[in-house]
Amino acid sequence: MDSKRGRKAPIDQSTLAGLLAPLSELVAAASAVVLAIDRHSAKLDDKADGSPLTKADLAADHVIAAGLRHLAPDVPVLSEERIVAPEPDAACFFIVDPIDGTKEFIAGHDDYTINVALIGDGRPLLGVVAAPALGLLWRGLVGARAERLAISAGHLVAASATAIHTRRFPGTPWVAAVSRSHADGRTESFIASRPGATRVTIGSALKFCRVAEGTADIYPRLSPMSEWDIAAGHAVLEAAGGKITDSRGRPLHFGGDPADLIIPEFIAWGDPAIAAAI
Repeated sequence: MDSKRGRKAPIDQSTLAGLLAPLSELVAAASAVVLAIDRHSAKLDDKADGSPLTKADLAADHVIAAGLRHLAPDVPVLSEERIVAPEPDAACFFIVDPIDGTKEFIAGHDDYTINVALIGDGRPLLGVVAAPALGLLWRGLVGARAERLAISAGHLVAASATAIHTRRFPGTPWVAAVSRSHADGRTESFIASRPGATRVTIGSALKFCRVAEGTADIYPRLSPMSEWDIAAGHAVLEAAGGKITDSRGRPLHFGGDPADLIIPEFIAWGDPAIAAAI
């Protein structure tokens, strides 16, 4: 126990490093379960907020919940499908989005993801983002490394591991990752203020991964999003050398009001030096 703060001590770096591989395998296993579901008959209902719920959301959540109970039974879990606030003394908790981009999944697009992150003291410590239909997984340990791997038959292809890094802004027109399903005026104005910016339309947390691997420069979202949509991608991008801030350059905080769990806005930057200039 951390006596100064009256809380459980956060997980140390060596333990975090040890969690990354089995957590990645867990997400790969959930990917196989999702791929086995027929998208045409997957939709079950709409949630109270109007977002869709499918068999894939529930199946992935079941696999991940069981796996996390085995991997880290003492660490609380907050999932989009099981919104239960972490215990007040929890210095760390997992945050899960079983299917990010459910609309993409239903529509037959391949850019939906499965997202799992570990939060410590309000900040992402590690994250895993899988794109089942693309057969790819991105993972990152903040302060250490980020990499991309292939997934095959529900398992990681270890030999495919490739280190990824954000790119320094080259001074040419910006490449901005933007949402297919969500648009807002503030975000459009932000992009428009960068003359010649090219918009690349991508669903889900895959946008974070494209910035993390250097194929896009920036991913702005100046309207509210849920914490589980952002946390894993945040960790991957930061581990790859990027930075995520609000529009005033301040860091994001996770684990807020359990009745809310909203991040009001964010900008994901590939080049931290550019972020410092806003």
